[in-house]
Amino acid sequence: MRRISLHERPDWREQARSVGFGFHEMYGEPYWVDDAAYVFGFDQIEEHIEGPSQELHEMCMDLVADVIESEETLEKLRIPEEMRDTVRQSWRRGDRHLYGRFDLAYTGEGPAKLLEYNADTPTSIFESAYFQYDWLTDRIDAGVLPEGADQFNSLQENLIEAFGHFPTTSIFHFSALLDNEEDRGTTTYLMDCAMQAGHQVELIDIRDIGVDRAGRFTDLKDRLIERCFKLYPWEVMFKEPFAAHLRHASGIFVEPMWKSILSNKGILPLLWERHRGHPNLLESYFAGDCEAQSLADYVKKPLFSREGESISLFEGQRLVAENPGIYGAEGYVIQAMTPLFDVDNVHAILGSWIVGDAACGLSIREDESRITTNLSRFVPHVIVD
Repeated sequence: MRRISLHERPDWREQARSVGFGFHEMYGEPYWVDDAAYVFGFDQIEEHIEGPSQELHEMCMDLVADVIESEETLEKLRIPEEMRDTVRQSWRRGDRHLYGRFDLAYTGEGPAKLLEYNADTPTSIFESAYFQYDWLTDRIDAGVLPEGADQFNSLQENLIEAFGHFPTTSIFHFSALLDNEEDRGTTTYLMDCAMQAGHQVELIDIRDIGVDRAGRFTDLKDRLIERCFKLYPWEVMFKEPFAAHLRHASGIFVEPMWKSILSNKGILPLLWERHRGHPNLLESYFAGDCEAQSLADYVKKPLFSREGESISLFEGQRLVAENPGIYGAEGYVIQAMTPLFDVDNVHAILGSWIVGDAACGLSIREDESRITTNLSRFVPHVIVD
């Protein structure tokens, strides 16, 4: 694994805008990096990223099967008591899931380490699946990269296949906070994949979803919502005024309600408890666990956190870095610190994508900080042997 510099494509911004990637810059800061790439060997991808990601996903699915039956564990994860039976029913009913992203620490040597699982509302899928693949083909066509260059990237094909497993007998609604350009771009890309799988689709702001007299969810045309992708976190939905109606939703939403377990950082100590010493896991505990006191270098993470908010880094049990935020009221986990890939004081983490039940793609974010945030840059990758 190494980071290389290239000349940027002269027209990449125009290309980005033409395909709806208007958030290649965010808040006046560059997000997409066109003049660099991370290079991997095939063995690194297969042995250190793809294979372990597949195993981690299977471990997570096994974990849900146990957690769902334990009131004590659901309480640890702060799943609201009034929603627990509905979460159980979602799992037992086999509500279909779509995708997720493992964030991994990997230095190019040794096993990748799980930092967290973005299992409910992961963004950066469009740039991972589509725009970085265009980058690769452009670079090969221009002779900048060799003909045999590749990516770990079958995301779009897998997304279309996954959408093909959902019934096409009703409108598939897609919802997000549509005034957020990144969320809108992510949602419309997934909607396009669903259309390629044969679905009739409709885009709706999640704030415009209504409830009829029978407690059923409806769109702005008063049509029943029978299937709805939501780029909106379950832990927030559980607190919304319409949460009482979720108990009658009967598997409408994608991601399904049981994903509220896997999107919770509390799975990190639960996985460690079940698979202590696993090469792809980091020692992790719930805050307050006496074993957590043995860690000198660690990361403190809220059970619920987005974009690296409210995360703190400790070395020698002393605070060395933090990213303020609004999270933490529900509790924290403590995770052993591990080195990130670092070149010229730029730190990179890997995003390993799961679509359906298959590991099928890679994305990379980098930052001068060791805490990845919403402004951390996206850098394409290439496999060259």
